[in-house]
Amino acid sequence: MAVDSLKLENQLCFPLYACSKEVVRKYRPFLDEIGLTYTQYITMLVLWEEESMNVKTLGQKLFLDSGTLTPLLKKLEGEGLVSRVRDKNDERNLVVKLTKKGKNLQDSAKDIPEKIGSCINLSPEDAMTLYQLLYKVLNTLD
Repeated sequence: MAVDSLKLENQLCFPLYACSKEVVRKYRPFLDEIGLTYTQYITMLVLWEEESMNVKTLGQKLFLDSGTLTPLLKKLEGEGLVSRVRDKNDERNLVVKLTKKGKNLQDSAKDIPEKIGSCINLSPEDAMTLYQLLYKVLNTLD
């Protein structure tokens, strides 16, 4: 006999995992058009907002460790979307900066949030509630 606490239907982690996987899958065709993976896309979102950022801070913002972030940034650099340079004030710090090509890619991505919104059938109120709850969970995990 299964213990109730070990039933899949009683796990908070499962619907979070399944929703995340399915939402990211919805992004794929739109991101394929601009040549980015989902993780590259969220990295570019931060850089489109900030233009340059210390790698450590970028990793914290995206909840990504250096083992994930380093190859991702190398790939973006290889595509000419970002450059990685040592901080002039502290050589130990690596700074990621948008290139002109990286800035220009933003125009190609500007409609993606609206396209994704039309794929997910939530009212604006439900979407905001979900957003707030997910960040509440994220903030308690730190």
